[in-house]
Parts: sequence; C-alpha cells; structure tokens
Amino acid sequence: MLEKSDFLLIIPTFNEALNVEVLFKNLSILRQSGTLFEVLLIDDGSPDYTAEIVRKFGLNWVTILSNNEKKGLGTAYKQGFLFASELNYKFVVEMDADGSHKVEDLKKLLGADHSYELVIGSRWVPGGEVVNWPVHRVLISRIGNIYAKILLGIKVNDSTSGFRRIGVTRLRQIDLNKISSAGYGFQVEIAHLLVAHGAKYLEIPISFVERVHGKSKMSKEIALEAFKMVTFMGLKRIILGISSFNKGNK
Repeated sequence: MLEKSDFLLIIPTFNEALNVEVLFKNLSILRQSGTLFEVLLIDDGSPDYTAEIVRKFGLNWVTILSNNEKKGLGTAYKQGFLFASELNYKFVVEMDADGSHKVEDLKKLLGADHSYELVIGSRWVPGGEVVNWPVHRVLISRIGNIYAKILLGIKVNDSTSGFRRIGVTRLRQIDLNKISSAGYGFQVEIAHLLVAHGAKYLEIPISFVERVHGKSKMSKEIALEAFKMVTFMGLKRIILGISSFNKGNK
C-alpha cells in the first residue's frame, strides 16, 4: 500500500511528450533514494498524448487529471491546490515538466525548513542562475521581477518563478477565485497574496535550464497580462496607502 506523503508535486503539462520520460525517470530515482512525495499531473488535452505517455509508466504515486481543452497555467494550479487541500497534503510544490526545473533542486525545496510557508526556487539570488537563455529573456525576467518588487512592496526577488513550495494551510486563506491571471502572472499574484497574508518565505538558489525539446509557453500576450496585473495591483496598493494616510491625518 502506498504511504501518503506530506508533499504533492503539481505538474501542469501541454505538449510535453518529449520531456516527460526523462522527468519521471529522474523523479523515480529521487523517490528511490528516500525522498517521499506524490505527483499530480494536470494535462490540458495535449494533442501529443503527454498524459497517455505518463499513464503508461504505471507509477502508483502519480495521479493524472486530464482537461478536455487548454485552460492555462493558472487554472491548472487552482485545480491542483483544491485537490491538495481536499486530501489534506501539508505542502504543494509547483514544477514545470520541460526540464527547466532540476530534480536536484527539487530536493532542496522539499528539504527546506517546514516553518517556511513559501519557499521559492530563485534564479535571482546569489547562487541562482539561468542556463542557455538569450540576453533579452534575462532582461525581461530581471526587469519584470524588479518592477513587481517595487510596485507590490514585497522583498521577493523572483516572484515569477514557477518552482516553489507552498504550505496548504496558508494557501487555504486565499480566495483563488479572485486571481485573474491565467499565465505566468499567476505566480506573481500567488506570491504577493501569500506574503500579504503573513506567510513566512524563503528564496533558495536554483539553476534554471532552458528547455531542449518542445516550444516555450511564454508569449508576448502572457508577458503583457503579467505586466498589466502587476501595474493594477501596484496602483491599487498605492491608492489604498494614500487613502489610509489621509484618514489617519484627519
């Protein structure tokens, strides 16, 4: 009988048939070494049969949820968070399937002090790095994270990172229905809301490796969505701050 773990690893997929075999081979090795976790794979109806490939592996520690259409990263994680909450996992871990997040770094996320309710695998802290990224992508990520840091008033250096561990108890305090972002802006919103609700957080350095197979899901539309969301939330924060200041001085 499968021993239940405290950790649920959530992996959203869309057309990752060329990457999932290596990923699940490495995850299996990590489990065999004694690191216990379970996996929820959420597939957005991949036409390349990503879900079917993983299903054929026959791993009893993997649950597969298949959507009939492409619903986006944010929707997938909301589904995964609800699943984890209902089954009383203590932590969820977000991870990409494209090989950009290394299983060696996953071990560091899982092993971090459990008092931290948000542990982010960060590219932009000392020791963190990106591998095989063009200069323009580095600049977009660095500038975008600095912009979010300033406007949202949080000290997180890599709020766009999609490699993180979150405490389910703290996650239950957030109304996921109010999160509007479907793409990578979802990560910024979640980080901001967790910190706003008092989550104790930690950033640990990771090595982010550009995918070898398949096509990146990042697009101008997704980047623009994140920019608009951060701007809106930042302006709202500033306006509320001014309003509170004025009330306090009456």
